[in-house]
Amino acid sequence: MTNIPEYHFNEDFQTRSVKLRELRELGIDPYPHSFTPTHTSQELKNTHNEQKSWSSADAAAGDTESVCLGGRLILFRAMGKNAFGHIQDHTGKIQIMINRDVTKVAGYNPETCSVTNPPSHVKLIEKKLDLGDIIGIKGYVFWTMKGELTIYAHEVTVLCKTLLPLPDKHSGLTSKEIRYRKRWLDLITSHDVVNSFRLRSHILKTIRQYFEKHCFIEIETPVLQSVYGGAQARPFITNFNVLDQEMYLRISLEIPHKKLIVGGMHRIFEISKVFRNEGIDKNHNPEFTELEAYAAYWDYNDMMSFTEKLFETIAIEIFGDTKVPLTSNTDEEIFIDMKAPWQRLTMKGSIKKFTGHDIDTMSDDDIKKVLLDNDESLEPKDLVAMPRGLLISTLFEETVEHNLIQPHHIIDHPIETTPLCKPHRNPKDREDGIVERFESFIMGREICNAYTELNDPEMQRELLVKQSEKRDAGDEEANPLDEEFIEAICQGMPPTSGVGIGIDRLVMLFTNAISIRDVLYFPFMKQQS
Repeated sequence: MTNIPEYHFNEDFQTRSVKLRELRELGIDPYPHSFTPTHTSQELKNTHNEQKSWSSADAAAGDTESVCLGGRLILFRAMGKNAFGHIQDHTGKIQIMINRDVTKVAGYNPETCSVTNPPSHVKLIEKKLDLGDIIGIKGYVFWTMKGELTIYAHEVTVLCKTLLPLPDKHSGLTSKEIRYRKRWLDLITSHDVVNSFRLRSHILKTIRQYFEKHCFIEIETPVLQSVYGGAQARPFITNFNVLDQEMYLRISLEIPHKKLIVGGMHRIFEISKVFRNEGIDKNHNPEFTELEAYAAYWDYNDMMSFTEKLFETIAIEIFGDTKVPLTSNTDEEIFIDMKAPWQRLTMKGSIKKFTGHDIDTMSDDDIKKVLLDNDESLEPKDLVAMPRGLLISTLFEETVEHNLIQPHHIIDHPIETTPLCKPHRNPKDREDGIVERFESFIMGREICNAYTELNDPEMQRELLVKQSEKRDAGDEEANPLDEEFIEAICQGMPPTSGVGIGIDRLVMLFTNAISIRDVLYFPFMKQQS
C-alpha cells in the first residue's frame, strides 16, 4: 500500500481540493493546455513609464491598450464593487483590478451551468481562487488615483489551481534548509534569488563568448569513466550492469581534454558537472560545475594573463566597471578590482610576505612547529609522514590564503601538490621540486587552478605510479594508474597550459553569496527520514 504524503492531511490542501472539484463541476478546466501572454509585467512598466490620463472608466470601456498577462496571484483584496490584487510573472509583479459588472471568467457561463445556484463570475473568483493560483488576465491598462499602473481585468482564465499555499507573504522563507530543499518556493517568494540565477546564466554566456572570441572550441567529455583522475579526490562509484563493470563519476575533466590536445585539437574548453565524494560546507558541494580549458603552445604565464582578463571581462559585463562591490567577513562593503594584471607571488614568497617566515631557511621540523602553533586541531602525528612540499602547501593554506582579498596569482608550487604539472624551467627551482602551477585567489578563496602541463611521458608515468602506490596503501584521494592516458602522452602532446575554474565559486564571487548553496539551483541536502 502506498503511503499517503503528510501534506494530504493539511487543512489548506483539503480546502483547496474541494474548490478544485467545484471548479470542475462549474465546467471550468483548472489546468488548460496553454495560454499566450502578449506582455510581461516588466515590459508593461517599461513601456508605460510615464503616467497617462487613462482612467478606470476608459479601461472598462476598452479604450486603452489591450494586454494579456499570465502569472501567480500573490495578493487579493475586495473593496466594494472592485477587487484589487497583484499577479507575479517571471519578471516581477503588477496590479490588477476586478470589477463585478465587467470581469468574466473564461469558459464559465452561470446561465447554462448544471450546478444549482451557480455563483456570479466575481464570486467565483473571490471564493474559488486562492493566493498562489496561476491565472491569465486579459484587459486594459490604466493608472489608479495613486498613480499605480494597473490592468483592468475583462477576463480571468484559471491556468493552474494550486492545492498547497505559499509561504507567508510578509515573513517569506526564513528557514535556509527549506529555501535550499524547496527551491521552487524560494524562487516564488524572493525576486533577489531569481536575479541571482539570472546573473549566473549571464556569467556563463559571457564566459562562452570570451572563449569563443579567443578561438576555443566547446567540447563534451564522458561523465562515466572506467578510470578516474585529474584531481586529488575520492570518487563516487557505480556499476555498469550490462558489463558487470565498476565505473566512476568523473572527479575532473582534465584527462580526456589532454587526450584531445594530443589528437590535434588546438584550444578547447568545457563547462560541465564533476563529482567528488567529499564533505559539504559553504564552499563545497559533492556535485559542482567546473570550467576547464586547454591551449596548445601556451604556458602558465599565458594562462595567467588569459584568466585574469576573463574575470576583468565578466566584471565589466556585469557591473560596467572592473571594480566589484562585495561584503567582507566584517560586513564592510569593499571593492575588488578585477583589472589585469593581478599581483603575482610565489608560494614561498607569499608565506614570507604575510608571516615573515623564510621557507628556504627552515627545516621540516621548523615548518611543523609553526603549523602546530597556528592550528590547534593539528597533532604531531598528522604531520609525521607529510613530505616537505605538502608541509609548505599546508602552511600557505593556514597562514596566507585568508589574506588574499584582492586578486592574486600564487605561482610556483611544490611538486608534491600535483602529479600532472611540468617542473619549473628555472634550474634552481626545478632542483628544489617546484612546478609551474598557479592558483588564483580572491576574497581569501581559491577561484582557479592551472599548470604548464606535463608532457614528458616518462616523468608522467613515474609520478602516476607513485600516486597509484599511495592509493594502494590506503590514500582514498590518490589516483589509479591510467595506462591509456600515458599511451596518449607517448604519442606526443605539444607544450600546453590548462586551467580549471569552479563556476559555482565564481558565481558566488560576482553575486556576493556567502554559501555555495545560494548559487546552486538544487544543492545537495541530507535525505529526510
